[in-house]
Formats: sequence, structure tokens, C-alpha cells
Amino acid sequence: QVQLVESGGGLVQPGGSLRLSCVTSGFTNDWHSIGWFRQAPGNEREGVAYITIGEQLTGYASAVKGRFTISRDGSGNTIYLEMNNLKPEDTAVYYCAADPYGNLVGGTLRAAPYDYWGQGTQVTVSS
Repeated sequence: QVQLVESGGGLVQPGGSLRLSCVTSGFTNDWHSIGWFRQAPGNEREGVAYITIGEQLTGYASAVKGRFTISRDGSGNTIYLEMNNLKPEDTAVYYCAADPYGNLVGGTLRAAPYDYWGQGTQVTVSS
């Protein structure tokens, strides 16, 4: 049974940094990819970054490129989202999600292929 658990959210001032973690379990191969998504009140859920677990290909939304970095640990079970130079518009609930075959197709920021989702962690950027 696939599970994803996020942690690391919190309150940070503009210009500050946070690192989110996504601990995954239940995968038996490296065919999948992990994506980070976010949703602010009144907004649609948007893809932020993804990483393919086997090939370690990465992709970013234009709004976060150069500020956010997605990575994985050696086992591929924990995925990180390092967020730097945070802005008030980054405020949202952040979710990690798994696309079971993402590593085979190169990864995507679209939500549709992601079958498994974590519970989310709140990130608030405010002075």
C-alpha cells in the first residue's frame, strides 16, 4: 500500500527558506515519480516540481524555477523540496504526490497522472 507523508511546513518571513520532506512507502520499483503541488485558498491546485525516482529527471513551474530545488535521498524513499527566497505568493498547502509510472514517461507537472497523495503541509510566508 502506497503512502506519502509530508512535513516541514511552517511560518516564514519573505526572503526566508524552508525544506519540505515527503516520506514514501509501499513502492516496489523505481518506475514512479514524485511531484510537489500547492493550493492556495480560492486557487486551483498547481504543480510546483517533480522528480523521476529512477532517472532523477526534474522539472519546475516557472514561478519557482531558480528558487526551489527538488531532490531525493539515496534510497529514493524521501523526497525534499528546498524552498529559498520565499514570497508571500508562495503561501499555500503543499502536497506531495506519486505518479506510479512517471519515471517511464519523463515526469509531469499535471495533476491527473498522480494517483497517490499526501495529507498536505501548510506553508505561510508573511512578515
